[in-house]
Amino acid sequence: MQLSFIIPVYNRPLEIQELLDSFLLQDNKKDFEIIIIEDGSVKTAESIVEKYKNKLNVVYLKKKNSGPGDSRNFGMKRAKGNFFVLLDSDVILPKDYIKILYNEISKLDIDAFGGVDDAHPSFTAIQKAINYAMTSFLTTGGLRNKENNANSFQLRSFNMGISKEVFLNTKGFSKQRYGEDIDLSNRIKKLGFTAKLISHLKVYHKRRANFEQFFKQTFNFGRARPILNKTHKNTAKITYWFPTLFTFGLLFSLLFLLLGQPIPILFYLVYFLVIFADAYQKNKNFKVALLSVYATVVQFVGYGVGFFRSWVRLYVQHKPVKETFPKMFS
Repeated sequence: MQLSFIIPVYNRPLEIQELLDSFLLQDNKKDFEIIIIEDGSVKTAESIVEKYKNKLNVVYLKKKNSGPGDSRNFGMKRAKGNFFVLLDSDVILPKDYIKILYNEISKLDIDAFGGVDDAHPSFTAIQKAINYAMTSFLTTGGLRNKENNANSFQLRSFNMGISKEVFLNTKGFSKQRYGEDIDLSNRIKKLGFTAKLISHLKVYHKRRANFEQFFKQTFNFGRARPILNKTHKNTAKITYWFPTLFTFGLLFSLLFLLLGQPIPILFYLVYFLVIFADAYQKNKNFKVALLSVYATVVQFVGYGVGFFRSWVRLYVQHKPVKETFPKMFS
């Protein structure tokens, strides 16, 4: 079996260097190729990738900007492998990643898989805090990094794989720029293919470098969810409303506090203390724990506002999806 690693990149050349360095350190150097797709970047990774061509089987492709999903399709169409492994450009592989991957794929009868993510010790305090907010049971239920049942598990493009057969049958990712991995995950299940979470197959995921970027990312994640619910009927869940309810509740609690009623805000303070204690226990760092509280608020508010705005436009105003969100599909 040959693996083809598919990695789109947009204005992040230094991250590609770290990722390629982690390929060089792999315990298992079986047959695989690395396809890097430059998605219309101004700051390209071409000179960096060139340094690795004598060390790794790496292919560097350029195209006009069309988003990560379409760039992955571009790479998969040109890949030689029979299983495509999709990674974000801002990840670093543990040295046993490929070894675990080959072992799991060879023993499991699966058409697609998803892996998990974690923070590397070298990451900044902000990146570790964002990782906590995105993966903790207390913030997201830990659903990104565990499989409760076959119906709830969704593939995430920072660390996932699909067979060539799946790609040919699904045509890969849609033009949607956010939530495209969840859209593909839903279509894979509808076609009857098997997908499994490999919970010990992890990458170190940098995510965003600052909270402004993180807010924009979570806002777009929230904005995409009602679109996905409309595209894939019967996938909506009440839990998708939690960030919006959190946001409105926080605003009303602050308003009550100004009016001399402190009780509502106390519930939030207790929750934030629990977040702080849990983050400190996991990271053993006061600063990371404190930032984890802030990252949780940024995540919930960003997602909640994006979700609510999108929901109003689609379900209250009944606007058409692609006309309402042209940049999401451009």
